[in-house]
Amino acid sequence: MTHANLTELPVALKIKKVVDETPIIKTLYFHYALNSRPGQFVMVWLPGVDEKPMSISEDIGDGFAVTICARGDTTKKITELKEGDQLGIRGPYGTSYHFEQNENIVLIAGGYGAAPLYYTALEAAKLNCKIDFIISAHKKENLVFLDKLKKFKGLTLHVATHDGSVGIKGRGTDILKKIVEQKEIHRIMTCGPEMMMKAVCDIGDAKNINTQVSVERYMKCGFGVCGQCVLDPMGIRSCVSGPIMNSKVLKMLDEFGNYQRDENGNKIYFDNPSMK
Repeated sequence: MTHANLTELPVALKIKKVVDETPIIKTLYFHYALNSRPGQFVMVWLPGVDEKPMSISEDIGDGFAVTICARGDTTKKITELKEGDQLGIRGPYGTSYHFEQNENIVLIAGGYGAAPLYYTALEAAKLNCKIDFIISAHKKENLVFLDKLKKFKGLTLHVATHDGSVGIKGRGTDILKKIVEQKEIHRIMTCGPEMMMKAVCDIGDAKNINTQVSVERYMKCGFGVCGQCVLDPMGIRSCVSGPIMNSKVLKMLDEFGNYQRDENGNKIYFDNPSMK
């Protein structure tokens, strides 16, 4: 099966394989030539339930994968599906991470934010990039892809947990600060909780390092029509101007690191400083 320009109608795809990453996180594999780029997303539709945007965690030409955390009603039902079950897929949509040949890059993930960054590492390795991969979470059980990353040739893995159950006791940004002080870094790419990513931007900007962020917002269409994912005050749509945005753009947005809007447009403020 080959990829068409999917802007409106989903394609029904059978789940080829299901991998349990943690008790609440699963990776679903599909046999389909998606032709995506790292950082892009697909809209995943469970008929009779809802449709949600999901990051792509692998794309190997004739197949791709999405990694899903069961944190709401729809995602819980999706993670209950088995091999052979079907889902509707639209995409790929959005912008992607950018890197070039032979660069020194840092990928910093919070929890299942490791999914699109693992895909990024796979593609960056093809360009002979030197990769420092930082993954952090509150505790060991929230980390994904550790075994894959430990076996990844040409990648230096750094792990942090808030409770010290694995890696250093602390935050991924603590490791990032040390790395940017110790060697030249050309680009930083991040995905995870927004307050963590805001802290990553502050570190990157202080060193004038190109910093790219995966911005998550509520969206319905995925291709710029519905207006659900616009960002204050510029009104840019995160589905087409993002999800991958540069820290310099994010500085011009009042809401990044402060709040996001729910499905009704209400502001939901980030008020958990422990995520920084």
